Amino acid sequence: MDQTEVPKLRCQRIGCDATFTEDNNPDGSCTYHDSPFFHDGMKEWSCCKKRSHDFSLFLEIPGCKTGKHTTEKPVLAKATPTPTPKNPFSPPTAAPATNSSSKESCPRCKQGFFCSDHGSQAQPKAAPAKSYASAPAKKVVDINQPQTCKNQGCGQTFKEKDNHETACNYHPGPAVFHDRMRGWKCCDIHVKEFDEFMSVPPCSKGWHDADPAS
Repeated sequence: MDQTEVPKLRCQRIGCDATFTEDNNPDGSCTYHDSPFFHDGMKEWSCCKKRSHDFSLFLEIPGCKTGKHTTEKPVLAKATPTPTPKNPFSPPTAAPATNSSSKESCPRCKQGFFCSDHGSQAQPKAAPAKSYASAPAKKVVDINQPQTCKNQGCGQTFKEKDNHETACNYHPGPAVFHDRMRGWKCCDIHVKEFDEFMSVPPCSKGWHDADPAS
């Protein structure tokens, strides 16, 4: 007798996105967040108050709550931002002009002549030393090792041996948050609700990338 494969469901909790079955959904199997809050370029989870300016890093913050997977979309509560404590100290006042500043404005010092007012000849400024950034070392990865794609809008698990130039569906970005609207600049789609924003279909294809910062 053939066994019918049980269809897998997609969890709708924010920060989870795992697949599950009704027969295999124990309590504590889902790790998730309540709702996000966006204000002045800052992204914050209302449940654990963790923040990030970068949207990709914001989505990678591990969930702070556990429970069962569900197919019901969460109702996003109105979140209030964590107040930033005001600095009790007054800002420092500008330091008075020193002899060196008057020396820089002196016409004789500027031309390199000896100046009795400032005591010495103006010294030429040394050229700043050039710095060269070293090339990042390439990461050696087993072609059969499962990796998670970090491209925005993808998040799929892949193996390097199966990776190719159209394997990944993603948003080149950047993500845009302005006046209670959320959207992607790459495909010019903007919505009001966060779950709608997360459901915007990717607009570009390319290679999977497990380490886009390298």
